[in-house]
Amino acid sequence: MRSELIVSVRSNESRVAYIDSGEILDIKIERKTSPTLVGSIHLGEVIRVLPGMQAAFVNVGLDRAAFLYVGDVRQDIQDRESVFVGGDPDDSDDIALDTPGESIEEEKKPKIEELLQEGQKVLVQIAKDPVGTKGARLTTHISLPGRYLVYMPTLEHIGVSRKIEDEDERERLRGIIDEIEIQGGVILRTAGESASKKEIESDLQYLTRLWEEIFKKYEETQKPGVIHSELSIELRALRDMLSEDVFRVRIDDRASFNQAKEFVSKFMPQYKDRLEYYDQQEPLLDRYGVDFELSRALGRRVWLKSGGYIVFDEAEALTVIDVNTGRFVGKKDFDETIFKTNMEAVGEIAHQLRIRNCGGIIIIDFIDMEKENHREKVLSVLREELKNDRAKTSVISMTSLGLVEMTRKRMRTSLNKTLCEPCSYCEGKGYVRQKSTIAHEIFSEIEREQKQHQKQATTFVHCHSDIVDWIYNESPEMVEEIENRIGHPVTFKLEPGYHIEQFEVYTL
Repeated sequence: MRSELIVSVRSNESRVAYIDSGEILDIKIERKTSPTLVGSIHLGEVIRVLPGMQAAFVNVGLDRAAFLYVGDVRQDIQDRESVFVGGDPDDSDDIALDTPGESIEEEKKPKIEELLQEGQKVLVQIAKDPVGTKGARLTTHISLPGRYLVYMPTLEHIGVSRKIEDEDERERLRGIIDEIEIQGGVILRTAGESASKKEIESDLQYLTRLWEEIFKKYEETQKPGVIHSELSIELRALRDMLSEDVFRVRIDDRASFNQAKEFVSKFMPQYKDRLEYYDQQEPLLDRYGVDFELSRALGRRVWLKSGGYIVFDEAEALTVIDVNTGRFVGKKDFDETIFKTNMEAVGEIAHQLRIRNCGGIIIIDFIDMEKENHREKVLSVLREELKNDRAKTSVISMTSLGLVEMTRKRMRTSLNKTLCEPCSYCEGKGYVRQKSTIAHEIFSEIEREQKQHQKQATTFVHCHSDIVDWIYNESPEMVEEIENRIGHPVTFKLEPGYHIEQFEVYTL
């Protein structure tokens, strides 16, 4: 495996790409004006408790109130000094817990109104960034990611990443954790594979000190706001992605390179020689085709090499993917053409999900396949392709119509929402009314206006010039008909500055 990390830093944003054998597997982008909030720890103030939803709105110092579900609230939350043990963490490293949690029977679980009251101060961590009209999602179960492990001071669980598959290595890591005195819980990350006891202990000591500093600041803070922020995207990428598989890290900003070298020398000294300052004339992102890949990922339609194509439609909590044969007509029979298109689409879909960072519910509409073995093969290959995804995915099933239901954990804001904004003309709908529809609305409004003016007068219509052109070119009889009906003339006034759907009707 020949993998590289490239980091491009500019004054307004940073871009990180993970490249394996020349293929871009992942791209992360963070704007300086709107960095991700996931992982940041805040002092929050409960502003509203919603028993009907078993949740609460919490002021954490952001523009919008954040959302806290009852399942994310520690049962001892009212005790500011205590540290609770129990529950399940929401970790970003695709974690499988190796010890069972202290599960509580449904009927014994406390309700939100028993745990929180309005005006109460709580220590919370942002689990999900705000999306659309939704505020950030919070948890009171704090998790602090390090190089080799995630430290969870409010839980008492020992876990090992699912991606460490060797059972002997898993047992070795569990043995190391059993020998270390821990206040709270830990999860060994994928990067912890082959780590020594000394390295794991050093990581835990750093995270323990960090937690003590955070908790001290929490006790001293009075107003809602941030207490601890996550690392910059450049340092997070090094912490989470730099491994034995990565032979080189290229950074095109001198200050960021120096910061990265200091960070790696302190926490991952074995990799410090893999950092390289990139100062060549050709832009770093162009050299690896990152901007081209981003442009492709921002398109609604993605073409396949065969001539087929995939269509992505992203909603707030749902992504729909449609597979089409397009120009591909095949060489043998119809079933084989469809099967080959679907098989080619599988790899591209898995790739695009990573690049676009689609999250939540995902519905894939493969082309209908008559043969059961074809459907099983497509589903099997999809699951295999998704194993390389850093985000947790779950493929549910495929229906006889070729619909696949799956979920992908939302780890950060999607690429579309990071780099784009709703169309200022259609206001994000993706369409505008047809000219004939707007003309019909205008004439309906003229009739309603006439009811208030029975005497002889003139009706004036202010509207976009394209609408007037359509009326007189495509349906001039509409004007004559409406003038006969209301008994007086209608005069149009062109307004080039109007939105095409905008119009005003009045009678004088």
